[in-house]
Amino acid sequence: MNAPFQEAQAKGALHVFAFFHLNLAFSSIEEERRDEVIARCYWPLLRLAERHVIGMEISGYTLEEIAARDPAWIAQARQLIAFGRIELIGSGYSQMIGPLVPARVTAENLRLGVEAYEKFLGVRPHLALVGEQAYSAGLVGLYRDAGYDGLIMDYDNPAAHHPEWPAETAYRPAAALGADERSIALIWSNTAAFQQLQRLAHGDIAQDAYLRFVRGKRGEQPRALCLYASDAEIFDFRPGRFKTEEKLSTQSEWERIDRAFAGLDHPLQKPSAVLALRGAEAPLKLESAACPVPVKKQRKYNLARWAVTGRDNTAINAACQRVYEGMLAAQTGQDWKELCYLWASDFRTHLTQKRWDAYCERLAAAEARWRKPAPAAFAMPSSAPQTERHLTIATHSLQAMLDRRRGLAIESLQFIGQSRAILGGLPHGFFDDIALQADWYSGDCVFEAPGEHKLTDLEWCEAHIAADANGDVLAHARIDTARGTIEKRLRFCAGSPRVEFDLSFDWPDWSKGVLRLGHFTLLPDAFDAGALELVTCNGGAAERFPLTGQRVDHGAAVSFLVSSSHGLGLSEGWAELSDGHTGLRITVDRATAPLLGLFTHRRAKAAGRESLFCQLTLSALELDDTSKPSPYRAGPRRFRFSVEKV
Repeated sequence: MNAPFQEAQAKGALHVFAFFHLNLAFSSIEEERRDEVIARCYWPLLRLAERHVIGMEISGYTLEEIAARDPAWIAQARQLIAFGRIELIGSGYSQMIGPLVPARVTAENLRLGVEAYEKFLGVRPHLALVGEQAYSAGLVGLYRDAGYDGLIMDYDNPAAHHPEWPAETAYRPAAALGADERSIALIWSNTAAFQQLQRLAHGDIAQDAYLRFVRGKRGEQPRALCLYASDAEIFDFRPGRFKTEEKLSTQSEWERIDRAFAGLDHPLQKPSAVLALRGAEAPLKLESAACPVPVKKQRKYNLARWAVTGRDNTAINAACQRVYEGMLAAQTGQDWKELCYLWASDFRTHLTQKRWDAYCERLAAAEARWRKPAPAAFAMPSSAPQTERHLTIATHSLQAMLDRRRGLAIESLQFIGQSRAILGGLPHGFFDDIALQADWYSGDCVFEAPGEHKLTDLEWCEAHIAADANGDVLAHARIDTARGTIEKRLRFCAGSPRVEFDLSFDWPDWSKGVLRLGHFTLLPDAFDAGALELVTCNGGAAERFPLTGQRVDHGAAVSFLVSSSHGLGLSEGWAELSDGHTGLRITVDRATAPLLGLFTHRRAKAAGRESLFCQLTLSALELDDTSKPSPYRAGPRRFRFSVEKV
């Protein structure tokens, strides 16, 4: 018996599979090149399936486009699926970021996707790829309700926040536990493996090196390895997304992939076949407070990418929310397919100028048909300017103190029935840790741009305070900055324990930068740190994140290019922080601007004793490689949110 055979016998079998993601809405590909994509990428994929069993994940929109352009491709794909050469993997009508949209929208997207699969390919898939692999526990129930039995999800990002998982977890199918306590089968994709195949196809590495990489993944027990889980449009075609893309060679990249697959020790299996390796382990929680929405590949691919970067993602997401709310109000004539198209992730990354212009026109047409009118800014009764620095506010439901020296930042906020203030500011030097030795505020705004000084509203302001007929107390301030004015309106409600914020930024120039609002800072002595938890929705049912022992910093920069690491989708517009006795809810008006939640939580010493630093910030703008400022609409930017007792 030769040495290689002995080694193979000593190690467990390696079960390999691969699937290709097809998306004609690919952000950087002009529509007139779609026929070329079908010819150079999608037909070779079908020919590959004649020699190797593969998976194919495709959106309903892409199927519609192919059917209109090349019906023969649909017929051939349908036949290969029927013959078991291709396993269809579902997604939805469009490639959508589920944690950023209301649950109803994701449900409609999944439904429309299934209808397209049955219509064009004659099959209903039971395995789905999470859109952009942006996973949240709230999505599990939506996939189950849509008829899916299993999900494919990237392993590395959730695993980085779960060091308790055994190393072998990366190579064994599992189950994911949803927010509604239902679970779904789970197959892992592998970032390094699919990037290795890309390098092989592009001629960066030789086939021998690639096969050594794959064989090196064998273990003592049987393992499953996903060899590919990414775009089909990058082989024998270049989307033009990056200047660093490899040049096309004279040798077919699909042929290189074919030869590599033929050189494997074992033939490819259907992706779902590896579910047979699943053990009896309890379902996993992929999410965590530190990483509530794990996504694919490197950390630069975090939730901010589709929420508050791109050309003008904050504005177009708000427009989609307005269309959604208008459709719900209309009840008849709803067009869920159009809304799913408009909320697709491709319009939020590396979109070309030509496609951006067409998209804005189409989105504006949808708004004109369905949107609800924007709420009016509350009017200020006439009053004399305030002269004191610290302004005391009192209604039947709350007491607050504002700092006019700091742009009406909230120094303290106490709701009715609470023995002390729970929200406000912490003075410089409050914490012993030098990293936290700054002034911390609530209700302020901070803008930072590369290579420029920080710009804030923490300046002296002319402030007006007045009560209206309902007993609400209204505060107004105008802060002049180097980029333009910030107008702040605050309503301190009398009938309920709530403070409302209505901010307007009249800035002619919105260049690349980071804009964070609210900065709701908990006063640590007001909460039981050992019982504190965060509750919110990231695309589905409400998710609970216990915070004991958790160190969280969503707003930490990944690099000079990427300004944040993680985020909260706030898909239903709210997040709560509570210890079971004392709590608050922060609500965002998503139709005005669907802000991204950035949460910070850590234990820290103050005056030598254990204390807590906990803050929820709302981001209106972040920075990453997709940032290419192009306003959806000109004019001031408005943001509306509130904080209230729960």
